[in-house]
Amino acid sequence: MAWKKLTAVAGAAVAVAISTSGAMAAQTGAELTAAVQKTLATCYETVKTCKEFGNKASGILVFPEVTKAAVGVGGEYGEGALVIGGKPVAFYSTTAASIGLQLGAEQRSQVIMFLTDESLKKFQNSDGWEVGGNAGITVIDTSKAGSIDAKSMTDPVVGYIFSAKGLMADLSFEGQKISKIKR
Repeated sequence: MAWKKLTAVAGAAVAVAISTSGAMAAQTGAELTAAVQKTLATCYETVKTCKEFGNKASGILVFPEVTKAAVGVGGEYGEGALVIGGKPVAFYSTTAASIGLQLGAEQRSQVIMFLTDESLKKFQNSDGWEVGGNAGITVIDTSKAGSIDAKSMTDPVVGYIFSAKGLMADLSFEGQKISKIKR
């Protein structure tokens, strides 16, 4: 019984932390588009291989702000857009939930690049793309990105997590579900 109460309290705390983390959910399509463009420009400027992979990518999924919070039970949420040919073509959300020994909150930016037409089409044709389930992402450590050569990369999907702020140290895409939304 005590565990159910703890889980309910933790779940409520996570929901409040995520819902009050900013005006992200209230953004219009134009505001989200501007945030996506700014985030992609930041990735290109600050992460050594981001522009190189970006130039090669068939499509780029950009989440300007993903908020994660946990008190035993954790959750995360963010909204972004799929960019093709330099322009956002559709809006998406990313969500994840977890349970275990965890405490804290953070906000971070995420960029996922589809390096082949096939991987992009598979993403676009999916009904809720689950990382780790039906999709794998090669995560590029932004502190070591200079040691990766885009010409020798054979993985079809790569991802960057950067600009993390907060008190959590989880830099992974594992368990995320990405779904199309309307803006």
